[in-house]
Amino acid sequence: MDFRVELYESENGACPVRQFLDELKSHDPDDFAAILAGLAKLRNRQYHHEPLSRALGDGLFELRHVGKLNTRLLWFFVKNQRIIVVHGIRNKGRSIPKRDMETARERMSEWLKTIEP
Repeated sequence: MDFRVELYESENGACPVRQFLDELKSHDPDDFAAILAGLAKLRNRQYHHEPLSRALGDGLFELRHVGKLNTRLLWFFVKNQRIIVVHGIRNKGRSIPKRDMETARERMSEWLKTIEP
């Protein structure tokens, strides 16, 4: 059974991950194509590990593409074979900045509150 990959939307309907991807597409089409291919691969469980994906802790994972800049999408699993992508970043470093991890955790928490009874 395949996983379904979804993009996080805030309560007001904004989709920051889609905005990130749109900007990536216009500024670096090659990295955009690689990230899109990576998202397609995440539908299959065999790609839920390195080198494509890596656990970050607290239920978060990253999809990573190394190019001119490191492009990362942060995501988490939910029941019924779903993956929710909550944040996208580009940086030169090997680590994810603390503020970006906090943003991803906040969005994950917000999203999870919408499905809890």
